[in-house]
Amino acid sequence: MSERDHYPAGVPCWISNLQRDVPAARRFYERLLGWETAGPEGVPDDEATYAIGRLRGRDVAGIGTIPETAGDMAAAWVTEVRVDDLEAVAERVAAAGGTVLEADVDLSPMGRLAVLNDPAGALVCAWEAGRREGAQIVNEPGAWAMSLLETADPDGAVAFYGAVFGWEPEPFGPVTLMRLPGYVGGEPEQPVPRDVVAAIAPAARDAAGAARWVADLWVADADATAADAERLGGAVFVEPYDAPPFRRAVLADPGGASFTVSQLVGAPG
Repeated sequence: MSERDHYPAGVPCWISNLQRDVPAARRFYERLLGWETAGPEGVPDDEATYAIGRLRGRDVAGIGTIPETAGDMAAAWVTEVRVDDLEAVAERVAAAGGTVLEADVDLSPMGRLAVLNDPAGALVCAWEAGRREGAQIVNEPGAWAMSLLETADPDGAVAFYGAVFGWEPEPFGPVTLMRLPGYVGGEPEQPVPRDVVAAIAPAARDAAGAARWVADLWVADADATAADAERLGGAVFVEPYDAPPFRRAVLADPGGASFTVSQLVGAPG
């Protein structure tokens, strides 16, 4: 279990599930992961365009409506990275070959958001915190653990995210771990260094679409979670499989947003 109240600059801090049908997504994740969800005070649940998912009263993720400015964007999980200066980040994104889609989305008093594309087209957001730092619970069943970038250009991604957020690469089998020197996160028993903030993996050659960030959620039982996802109207894209020390699966919610789940089945080493 890991409770957090602060995120240094360069650390992924939040995930939001963007949907066409927010109430349906809320019901799905409440039943699948045991979340309580709540929209803004005074707004009826069926009218809320954004809601917070919570465990034990602590924030774990957001569920919101796909913005009109996003056009025909499909439902997706979006990762946000904590920054201290949105304007400086936008300059680094442009210099590194990325695109700034929205330079300053003012969500005061909670914070400010920039919407970005990396050079391969993966959507990621930068978050300059006000009242909201980020996820208050991570790395436990029902909560977010880490996000992974699937891309056909891992080397280009390493260069881009290093220039923008200060991440440094470390090969780890077919995956590249991205580390933020000096940061201590995660859990003591995890199989990778605790300054790892994200991972980059080569996209399958037959994979359709642009590069994308995928959110990984920890669960107590990957097999039961996969079965529940189907029962609740979602889908199982990849059946549960062993990837020691985890058992993993690739799922999707009823709106089509895909994500992975991981069950820690044994201590590393």
